Amino acid sequence: MKRDQYNQQLLDFIQQSPTPFHAVETMKKAFDSAGFKELPEEQSWDLTAGGRYYVIRNSSSIIAFVMGKQPAVDTGIRLVGAHTDSPCLKIKPNPELNKKNYFQLGVEVYGGVLLNPWFDRDLSIAGRVVFKATKTSKGGSTPQQALINMKRPVAVIPSLAIHLDREANSNRTINPQTDIPPLLFKGNTDDKNVGHKEDFRALLARELKKELYGEKPDSPDMTVMDYDLFFYDCQPPAITGLNEDFIASARLDNLLSCYTGMQALLESDCDVTSLLVCNDHEEVGSTSASGANGPMLKSFLERLYPDSEERSRILSQSLLVSTDNAHGIHPNYSDKHDSNHGPIINDGPVIKINANQSYATNSVTSSLFRHLCEQEGVPVQSFVNRTDMGCGSTIGPITAANIGVQTLDVGVPTFAMHSIRELAGVDDAHSLFKVLKGFYNTKNSLVVA
Repeated sequence: MKRDQYNQQLLDFIQQSPTPFHAVETMKKAFDSAGFKELPEEQSWDLTAGGRYYVIRNSSSIIAFVMGKQPAVDTGIRLVGAHTDSPCLKIKPNPELNKKNYFQLGVEVYGGVLLNPWFDRDLSIAGRVVFKATKTSKGGSTPQQALINMKRPVAVIPSLAIHLDREANSNRTINPQTDIPPLLFKGNTDDKNVGHKEDFRALLARELKKELYGEKPDSPDMTVMDYDLFFYDCQPPAITGLNEDFIASARLDNLLSCYTGMQALLESDCDVTSLLVCNDHEEVGSTSASGANGPMLKSFLERLYPDSEERSRILSQSLLVSTDNAHGIHPNYSDKHDSNHGPIINDGPVIKINANQSYATNSVTSSLFRHLCEQEGVPVQSFVNRTDMGCGSTIGPITAANIGVQTLDVGVPTFAMHSIRELAGVDDAHSLFKVLKGFYNTKNSLVVA
């Protein structure tokens, strides 16, 4: 796939995936179209060599894989990892706020959000809703779940005017409890409605009914039981820059890696067992049933290879490429980087290294990746934090510790990580795709003698 086509499909993928639930649903559709078969966890599995399959947990994490024609005990597994979640604002269970006759929603900060860019944006709501439907032929007493995406702008977080805070440009801080509840609408001031309190779940039920049934007069009534809902920026992803050098979008961290891994797996052959795992909850520590620090991948591998000795032999020959965005050297803040390790946007994928194992890379795994880059004609860079600054982490070290597979961390250079709108390069995602595709299709040993 050529670069421009690849990037346009990346933008479409991100636009269709405002939440981890939507990201997995979008990936599911792509895998279904390519002939992959879903494996429900509660059922027994019947796998064949050369088969293509996927497993979903919590509607927000997915493992997709190709069952190689060659025995995995001879070849190992080629694994790529990413995460489906991004820092954002999550709606609280009882969110209604009525202040000065304005209706707002209380939110929690999910992950390490850069809060300033969330002000004065056109925001929408998306996520998962659990509900009961009545007046249906099926009875409607059992809870159901569905995805919702309002798509249109429904909220905004207005900034405080500089006239009311003359120190705003030098000394404004943000209180996440009081300063960021989004504004949805102005209340009704008619005498009949004085003292009326809006019910968010009732509003949500109407929106869900509209999304599922349109304007059908015989559609069932709905009662919302609970939800996992998030605000997101309505501005679509775009190619930007005078020479169209950049990709500007929300959720580049880490939907860019999810899409890249997915496309590489879709173009893999069936000779060697290849796997993509995209976990939820990385931005909040990965400790959940569907997170990298939970049992999902480990239990999957145990089902795939029940014999512990065989499984150990397979993993000893395997490699996990953990893909998560890297910090590109910012021209306005270059002193925030180690002078010898400042990745440049559009100069190739980045190998991420940390002496304290915040990244799982070592000299062996980095050499294997460099070799893959050489084979694909792709430039490669290195990132190491300034020694006097802290370091983030990824699913790489967590997954390596849980299943004992040799691992490295890589990513594409990015500006404004964890902002509501991040910036990456038009060459880098495509370059990473070429390397991961080559990785999935390589017949070479992943063991360095």
